[in-house]
Amino acid sequence: MILLCKPKGRQSQGQTMSLHPHLHCIVPGGGLTKYQKWKTAKSKGKYLFPVKAMSKVFRAKYVKALKSRIQPEKELINQLFQKEWVVYAKRPFGHPKAVLEYLGRYTHKVAISNHRILDIGPTQTRFSYKDYRQGAQKLEMSLENLEFIRRFSMHILPKGLVRIRHFGILGSSAKQISIALIHRELGIPIPEKEPRILESHNPRYCPCCQKESMVSIQRLPKRGPPKAVFSI
Repeated sequence: MILLCKPKGRQSQGQTMSLHPHLHCIVPGGGLTKYQKWKTAKSKGKYLFPVKAMSKVFRAKYVKALKSRIQPEKELINQLFQKEWVVYAKRPFGHPKAVLEYLGRYTHKVAISNHRILDIGPTQTRFSYKDYRQGAQKLEMSLENLEFIRRFSMHILPKGLVRIRHFGILGSSAKQISIALIHRELGIPIPEKEPRILESHNPRYCPCCQKESMVSIQRLPKRGPPKAVFSI
């Protein structure tokens, strides 16, 4: 699974909405062989690759791709291999709930939450942020309104770009078969889907006054904005 992220939370270099596109990749500690058998990774499935070895492999792969696109000088190649490259890998998740909490932190939040916006003036917008380079110190920043909108707009995904992509055993064309095989190989029963219970809804019921006082103003089309805007 690959999670495409725009800067949010600690990933945004201080929550100032500066552009910092990056990927979060969640990789299982094993996989299915060509014989449809589950194979656990080394170290008893605690992790897939050791971080230090992964850093060296990533460096070699990156330099190889660089050489295939341009003709860098030999001195530059030597300098790249002399430096220690860093591949950041989080500790393995302890349980499925931790995976969902991690994903939800990045997939269901906007660039800035409402409570961080302190003031919106005629020319400037003031908001709070945490500077994690200074021990998560809470600070304030003011930006020109156009600059604030520009930074916020950079976090809006372009049309057609999918935020979360699944590959391998979780790919859309294979996951139904592969997940069933993995459950069988690991001896884990497949949980039954709980039936959805639809509650009755009265569209005229007002949650504020708790009476049937709601009035129909306009029926909106299924697609697109309404044809007219009514002022009440």
